[in-house]
Amino acid sequence: MRSFALASAFTAASLVHAGPTATEKDLPRRADSLPTVTPSGNAFWAGDTRFYVRGIDYQPGGSSANADPLADTTLCKRDIAKFKELGVNTVRVYSVDNSADHTECMQELNDAGIYLVLDVNNPSYSINRDDPAPSYNDVYLQSVFATIDEFVKYDNTLAFFSGNEVINDKPESVKAAPYVKATTRDMRQYIGSRNYRKVPVGYSAADVSQNRQQTADYFNCGTEDERSDFFAFNDYSWCAPSSFAESGWDQKVKNFTGYGIPIFLSEWGCITNTRDFEELSALMSDEMSAVYSGGLMYEYSREGNGYGIVELDGDSSDVKEEDEFSKFASALSKYPAPTGNGGFTSTTASVACPTVDDTWDLDSWGASALPAIPDGAVKYMSAGAGDGPGLKGDGSQNAGGTSTGTASAGSGSVTATASNDSGSGRPAPPMDMSVFWLTGGVAFFTLVGTLLL
Repeated sequence: MRSFALASAFTAASLVHAGPTATEKDLPRRADSLPTVTPSGNAFWAGDTRFYVRGIDYQPGGSSANADPLADTTLCKRDIAKFKELGVNTVRVYSVDNSADHTECMQELNDAGIYLVLDVNNPSYSINRDDPAPSYNDVYLQSVFATIDEFVKYDNTLAFFSGNEVINDKPESVKAAPYVKATTRDMRQYIGSRNYRKVPVGYSAADVSQNRQQTADYFNCGTEDERSDFFAFNDYSWCAPSSFAESGWDQKVKNFTGYGIPIFLSEWGCITNTRDFEELSALMSDEMSAVYSGGLMYEYSREGNGYGIVELDGDSSDVKEEDEFSKFASALSKYPAPTGNGGFTSTTASVACPTVDDTWDLDSWGASALPAIPDGAVKYMSAGAGDGPGLKGDGSQNAGGTSTGTASAGSGSVTATASNDSGSGRPAPPMDMSVFWLTGGVAFFTLVGTLLL
């Protein structure tokens, strides 16, 4: 994140088809549940209807608060009421407590017609981009799998992110790519081994011109079980006043044409000059619908960086709408989702792994080899992950190293073998929800601990 042999849950036939198919082994659902969303070709589908992500990023308090917005029914009801006013159909949450129950808030989202895209990492349980090997361990994966256990049962869980901007504009960060891709593989295998509904798993990338295409290709190359179900990236290159061509989005559509799996924007919404959200005029048009499946605007609550469209007063019921709130609602109304199939590509396809060079340096792994799943995590494939450690656990950053060799892993085996400048005009990005966790946060708390001693 070697070669990874997986049972029929991840066969090529299950991923390559001309249109949406029936969902495999869905868990029991309420009669009034939203239809599950599945990838087919290079698009998402809710039943026979093409699904476009028309959403917003949602993490009140930001990364520093380290709080779960879906564990407090009072607060989530407060915010879901605003989501309904906006007209979004999806929210992204960056951090949740996997020891808590989320039934009420997930049902509230369901009743509002809203899906969830969820990051499985949190400040204590994540891959460290500066020293990735020790942070990819069984303690980390137990937390990841426990998060899957909690959220896979909700039909409006649309997708899981295995990481967010772990690979960024630091050249050395590319060395973390095999470990994030291995996590993606492990998540997909865990879902298959536990006979869960196939919630799509993918990666949320930084929009860095030096390695954007390599990152995208890397997560869609290799064997069927190693590839992501979709790819997403955070894009702030459209800064008003702008256009499809001026922003460079036209070139990105060309670059991703034929990519072979769904693509959407996991963050968008430049704040340079002003925000009119005219990005939706392109995202929801036939200029992009053949390649892109929408995106998530960054972000709901203002956290000191200027990106939010509401001001929240802690845990109170007060929500102050900024001017951008009504502008975003108007843009969503003005630019509805395209009708029909949007010109999607019906066949899922992989791409060639990027060539290892001075820019795309994967250390000793080569173009396509991945680390084996840690020995201590193999048992979770058959026995389940058990109770999650939550947001107050001991953490996984220094819980151990990786394993090598072959490990029996439920329905398959894992082996460590080989198989075969920021965007132009991009403003300073918002606070990356994983940058603090993966690098500076670890160093900061280590320093504090040393001083206290």
